[in-house]
Amino acid sequence: MNVDLILMRNLISKRGDEIEKSVAGTGYLPKTVIGVGTFLLDNEGNYELLTANQKVVFDKFLKPLLDKPRR
Repeated sequence: MNVDLILMRNLISKRGDEIEKSVAGTGYLPKTVIGVGTFLLDNEGNYELLTANQKVVFDKFLKPLLDKPRR
C-alpha cells in the first residue's frame, strides 16, 4: 500500500490539531504520530517500510484522518 503524499503532507503540516485530538487520552504522543507520517513522506509513502509498531500508529491515527472527508 502506498500513502497519498499530498494528503499526508497536508495532514502533518496543516492539521496538527486533528492529530492532537485523535491521540488525546490514548497514551500516544502527537509527535509520535507526526513522526510516522514524516517517515512515510521521506520514504515515498511506502507503508511496507514501517515497523509493526509504526503500522499500528498509522492504522490507529493517521489512516482515519487521511480517509476523513475534507471540508
